[in-house]
Amino acid sequence: MSDKTYKALLVEETQDKTYVRKLTDLPIDSLPAGDVLVKVQYSSLNYKDALSATGNKGVTRQYPHTPGIDAAGVVEESSNPKFTPGEDVIVTSYDLGMNTSGGFGQYIRVPADWVVKRPANLSLRESMVYGTAGFTAALSVNRLVDYGITPDKGEVLVSGATGGVGSIAVSILSKIGYTVAAVNGVVDETDYLKEIGATTVISIEEASDTSSRPMLKTRWAGCVDTVGGVILSTSIRSTAPWGAVTSCGNVASPDLPLTVFPFILRGVTLMGIDSQNCPMPLRQKTWDRLATEWKIPWLDKITSETSLADLNDRIEIMLKGKHKGRTIVRLW
Repeated sequence: MSDKTYKALLVEETQDKTYVRKLTDLPIDSLPAGDVLVKVQYSSLNYKDALSATGNKGVTRQYPHTPGIDAAGVVEESSNPKFTPGEDVIVTSYDLGMNTSGGFGQYIRVPADWVVKRPANLSLRESMVYGTAGFTAALSVNRLVDYGITPDKGEVLVSGATGGVGSIAVSILSKIGYTVAAVNGVVDETDYLKEIGATTVISIEEASDTSSRPMLKTRWAGCVDTVGGVILSTSIRSTAPWGAVTSCGNVASPDLPLTVFPFILRGVTLMGIDSQNCPMPLRQKTWDRLATEWKIPWLDKITSETSLADLNDRIEIMLKGKHKGRTIVRLW
């Protein structure tokens, strides 16, 4: 047993069923069982973290709890020979930060099967600029590329483009030669979206067709949807024959008002993106791509940084729908 402690953002459930967040010291021995103990250098803020921080039982079942579905740091202890103390590693997805104590603490302990070795051309800080959001964006782009949606096919639409997944999807697509149309946020961020690679910026209203028309005039070769609901329905109904749409989020709605006609009359393909349980070979390949040919030169343009002590304020901004780009969390 060790009396060593670490700082963490702890979310607690009160007697009146409300949830409070506080920065506190916790014993390392309170961490769950696992093969690898990681001293976390950076984490990042995702919408799922904000939900966990509010007591959302669909994300986190038991409290008190430390959120943070992303972590990057240095191996301190390992009972698995694949990892040695002093190695830089990345942990995202699986159950981290959901029901397993997460990256908003200075230490995590996880199974070795969750751990990815840091690619040589990517710093720990850069890996958290990407985080689960960037990893999800890269999986989405990868699916479009593998499907055969090449830059010469036409514009690719990205919804939720001012958010973490959307910002990185716009950036990657632009970097590798695609013409990108971006759906603006609640706050007008046209200049920001064009700065990170969007050629066209459209409003939420323009991206949302609430008519009952089963199909719309074709406009997009492919789409990366991060929000779901009417915008996803509109994207599918506006996609050109043999185009493809990826879906990775439901912040607008989990419902999909749609008929089968875009699929059976235009051959449009809808691809689900699950970053949480992505197989390790694809996970490692995707991180390697983010470190090399897909590495974004303008990472700082989409990034802000906060300390663990100031993280609560950033969570509130995200919950109000005013968050832009990526926020990384410095743990030390």
